Amino acid sequence: MSELEPERSRRARAAAELALVRVAYHYGAKPGFVLLGGLVPELLCSDSEWLHAGTTDVDVQVNLEIAAGAANAARLERALKDSHFEPSDDKVWRWNQVDENGKKTVVKFELLADLDDERAEAVVNFDGAESLGAVNLRGTGYATEGAVEREFSAEVDGELRVVRLDVAGLPGYLIAKAAAAHGRHKPKDWYDIAFVLLHNNEGGHRVAANRVVETFGTSPGTRMHTWLVNLRANFADPDAPGPHAYVSQLLIDHPDADLDQAAADAVLAVTEFYGIVAES
Repeated sequence: MSELEPERSRRARAAAELALVRVAYHYGAKPGFVLLGGLVPELLCSDSEWLHAGTTDVDVQVNLEIAAGAANAARLERALKDSHFEPSDDKVWRWNQVDENGKKTVVKFELLADLDDERAEAVVNFDGAESLGAVNLRGTGYATEGAVEREFSAEVDGELRVVRLDVAGLPGYLIAKAAAAHGRHKPKDWYDIAFVLLHNNEGGHRVAANRVVETFGTSPGTRMHTWLVNLRANFADPDAPGPHAYVSQLLIDHPDADLDQAAADAVLAVTEFYGIVAES
């Protein structure tokens, strides 16, 4: 069954970030999960003059939460409930935020695992929890490598709350996103990858590629190589799906941008990124 794409706006991002802070605050300690997904690009590109589209999803990688056992699972489930989330009717790994009247809002909190002893896309139910689980998605585990602790703040229950969370770093984010793009072929993944390659704080796509090699080695495994080949194919030329996704969103956020140049930049960034990582 197809689903509507979530809203990508500043309002949506603010709602997602507030929800994240609420969950982390109610958790009562630094959570074991790693933040991945649409909230991360703006953090990786905070020095750029270019505006990232935002997201209404909060995606977290939960391998460490699962490894910690039932106590952490119960704590995370309780934190979600205290933050006005409830599990989706048929997906224990996706929780929807609800308001005081029980109406579901746009923010989704999704729990992703990457366990070798579970089949791809299997649902992993948490021990010690009533309705909490994770979906096993290959590639999300890369987000835990080189994760960076960051501070978030928001007003929760009338008071400013500050929490610290582990967030996917540049190398882990890019490979996890490449895996996601290979698995689901969604324009938002291609847009996010191109945006981060072009506008990251560390100096652009060549630096990003070198950081991937430093983190994961000079010989990418079969899975990573497959994801990278797929990524390059979708950015083969300015009319390919990847550049098209990038400039379509860029037109919304930056209507005065030179879209032809932006498409060409995206092709070059992905092509050279692939060349450094896959052929090093």
